[in-house]
Amino acid sequence: MLKVRKAEDRGVANFGWLDSKHTFSFGHYQDPAHMGVGPLRVINEDRVAAGRGFDSHGHRDMEIISYVLDGALEHKDSMGNGSVLRHGDVQRMSAGKGVVHSEFNGSRTDPVHFLQIWIQPDEIGGPAGYEEKHFDAASKTGQLRLVASKDGREGSVTIRQNAAIYAGILGGDDAVSFPLQPGRIGYVHVALGSVSVNGVALKAGDAVRIDDEATVNFADATDAEVLLFDLPR
Repeated sequence: MLKVRKAEDRGVANFGWLDSKHTFSFGHYQDPAHMGVGPLRVINEDRVAAGRGFDSHGHRDMEIISYVLDGALEHKDSMGNGSVLRHGDVQRMSAGKGVVHSEFNGSRTDPVHFLQIWIQPDEIGGPAGYEEKHFDAASKTGQLRLVASKDGREGSVTIRQNAAIYAGILGGDDAVSFPLQPGRIGYVHVALGSVSVNGVALKAGDAVRIDDEATVNFADATDAEVLLFDLPR
């Protein structure tokens, strides 16, 4: 069973310096029909103007993953971490008992385009934590690359939940299948381009939930970059 979430139906927040699209309820956008999927609670597609960003603010009890699509995202936090993320970089911040951080566009001339993802941890509390890794385009081209998992396998960043995130860059004749285990939910977010998932045509910003299917099949892609979430119910 497939349930499509169209890009144009997402929540919107536009403050001039920030253009944000919310796949699930977030901030002032609240829709009881779209509260998340399993432990996946947030997929925000953010575009931040040059030299602007989010001032220091706090989080707790959430796994926060940033996936940069274009530009430079500058991060600082109360754990002493500071970095500039670019395309291919995946950052995981475990908020744990509490952390304060800021996120700014690292460029004075160009916008930054990124996805911010929140996943509920399997246990609340615990120490805050931070990790970032780079996954080059070659490792994702024509295939799905594991970028986040509970056990950090295959060089992925580690998250405190029995979930996994895969990233793929697909186009041309690429045909990729992912086996979905019984009792698991598949969720695909199309970050860029267009692609067909189990026969359903999707464009950038679209997403689809996959239940009770043996495989997740990608085909007919054009300049696509996708994220596949393998989630517990």
